[in-house]
Amino acid sequence: MPVYALGDRVPEIHPTAYVHPDAVLIGSVVLGEEASVWPGAVLRADDNTIRIGARTSVQDGCVLHCTFHLETVVGEECVIGHLVHLEGCTIEDRSLVGNGSIVLHEAVVRTGALVGSNAVVTNGMEVPSGAMALGVPAKIRENAVDPMHIAGAMWSYLERARHYRSGLRRID
Repeated sequence: MPVYALGDRVPEIHPTAYVHPDAVLIGSVVLGEEASVWPGAVLRADDNTIRIGARTSVQDGCVLHCTFHLETVVGEECVIGHLVHLEGCTIEDRSLVGNGSIVLHEAVVRTGALVGSNAVVTNGMEVPSGAMALGVPAKIRENAVDPMHIAGAMWSYLERARHYRSGLRRID
């Protein structure tokens, strides 16, 4: 797997985290216990830090950046779907960011919230706990999230990472 230091910025990967060989980590990336990063994902922390909490999945094709002034922080037990772009934002614990979504600078997705597929959460926007953010730009739908939906997706990727850690092998 391509893991790069950039000057004194060095990734910190928990020993139980899974990083697919085709994912790229650069700079100050911190992966928590049993976090997973999937094929084609790029986590580039050259100006600040990207923090990924325990048991969180960053799925295929995601792009995570930070800015000089803003970390990108993803809490514990989150699901970051395929092709998501996160930059300078905070995703709190047990939240889900759906496939193709974008969450921008200083936005906060509160605990247990959901960003729908292909939604755009604009600069400084807050998605309240238990709410859905849907559309472009995202509009809030209060009290719309079933926490079991997020938990089921999180557990699915936790088990998948365990299987890949022990069973993935290149055959070419």
